[in-house]
Amino acid sequence: MDGILAISQRMAQIEVTLGSISVPRVQPAAGAATAFSEVLARAVADTAPTVASTSTGGVSFELNSDGVPVDLAAYGNGRIPRDALEPVGETGHRLWAPAAQSFEKLLSAAAADGVSIGVTDSYRSYDVQVDVVRRKGLYSEGGLGAKPGTSQHGWGMAVDLDLDPSAQAWMRANAARFGFVEDTPREPWHWAFQPS
Repeated sequence: MDGILAISQRMAQIEVTLGSISVPRVQPAAGAATAFSEVLARAVADTAPTVASTSTGGVSFELNSDGVPVDLAAYGNGRIPRDALEPVGETGHRLWAPAAQSFEKLLSAAAADGVSIGVTDSYRSYDVQVDVVRRKGLYSEGGLGAKPGTSQHGWGMAVDLDLDPSAQAWMRANAARFGFVEDTPREPWHWAFQPS
C-alpha cells in the first residue's frame, strides 16, 4: 500500500510541475502535421491549475480544478508534512498558509469586537480522519466524519471552533470577509476556507 501511495504522490508532483511549465508554441509548416510541441502545449494548457487570489489581504495562491492547493496536492489529503503547513498564531493548530493567515486576521477582528473564538480542530492527518469515522461515523450515513482522504481538514482548509452563541452570530455575520464559510449542515462548529 505504501508503494501505491508513493506512486500517487509522485504522479501528483509531476502533474503540478507540468501545470507550471510554459511550452512555446511552434507553428507547423503549411500542410505539415501538427507539431508535437503544439500538441503538448495544448495538453498542458488543458490541465493547468485554476488560479485564484483571496480578497482578504491580497494573498496569492493557486488551486487546482478540484479546489486543492497546488502547493499541497503532491502530498495527498491528510498526508501533508507538518512543515508544509503554517501555525495559526499561538493556538497550536496548523493550516494551509493562506487559510492560516486569513484565520489569524479573523481571530484578531473577533477579539477587537470582544468576541472569543476557540479552535478545537484544524489539519487532520489521514489516520486521524479514519479515527474520526470510527468514533463518529460517516457523515453520509448520519455521522460526523468525512470519508477519509476527502476531508477539508486533510488539506488544512477547515477549522472546528468552540463558539458560544455570540461568537456563532459573529462568525455568521463576519467570517465570509476572511474567506471562511459554514458549509456543513449539522456542524455549526465547522468552518471551511473557501476564498472567492
